[in-house]
Amino acid sequence: VPYMLAKDSVASRLESGISYTEFSYMVLQSYDFLELNRRYGCVLQMGGDDQWANIISGVDLIRRVEQKPAFGWTYPLLTTASGKKMGKTEKGAVWLSAEKTSPYEYYQYWVNTEDGDVEKFLGLFTFLPMEEVRKLGQLQGADIRDAKKRLAFETTSILHGVEEAERAEAAAAALFGGGGNLEEVPSTEIPQTQLQAGVGLLDAFRMVGLCKSNGEARRMLQQGGLYVNSVAATEADAQLTDADLQEGAILLRAGKKRYHRLLAS
Repeated sequence: VPYMLAKDSVASRLESGISYTEFSYMVLQSYDFLELNRRYGCVLQMGGDDQWANIISGVDLIRRVEQKPAFGWTYPLLTTASGKKMGKTEKGAVWLSAEKTSPYEYYQYWVNTEDGDVEKFLGLFTFLPMEEVRKLGQLQGADIRDAKKRLAFETTSILHGVEEAERAEAAAAALFGGGGNLEEVPSTEIPQTQLQAGVGLLDAFRMVGLCKSNGEARRMLQQGGLYVNSVAATEADAQLTDADLQEGAILLRAGKKRYHRLLAS
């Protein structure tokens, strides 16, 4: 405890308050490093510079217990132009796994980059020549949208492949640009019989992943954020049926830019 209290990261929080979970995190992360060292010979832990105290504590623990050297390597946290940290603990974070963040959602994440971050992210997350990065970063006004599209396409291609990037691009064009193919929009199929019997509105948004729970769907509904076939939904107990199908699909939207198609199989 005295060792932990001596750390600036802990001492600076004592006056304003620090939870037991935060306080004990250093112990858990240090022991984790020790176990990785014992089991796999791990001697280096890397992380954002906000993890410096935790990493160094693990280095010290290995030195004391195992009498062996260990090392820490930290780097500046990646933040947006507004100062927001990019990471899994932040709202709206993206995942590399397509099961957690679809290629289309990944594409949309980069398209919605703040103007001030476009050049920085093109340099960090793509393999474009820096000369081209700088040219794209100099675009202003409506033209910056082209740079964002390039950023989205390049980053999605690197992670999910060119084909998925093209599909995501086509879906975005269909939804926001008046062109493209709506069939490329993320879709979920449900049995025709289930749709004939009726699917609850809130259940539908939860089922396709636009909302994490019915409670979240209800809150968005109350805020005017749920749409069915481009029409704002107003009734929480509404039912979606095959009568809502338009060209074989029901287009669901949560918020301004998150779309999903519900298909009958």
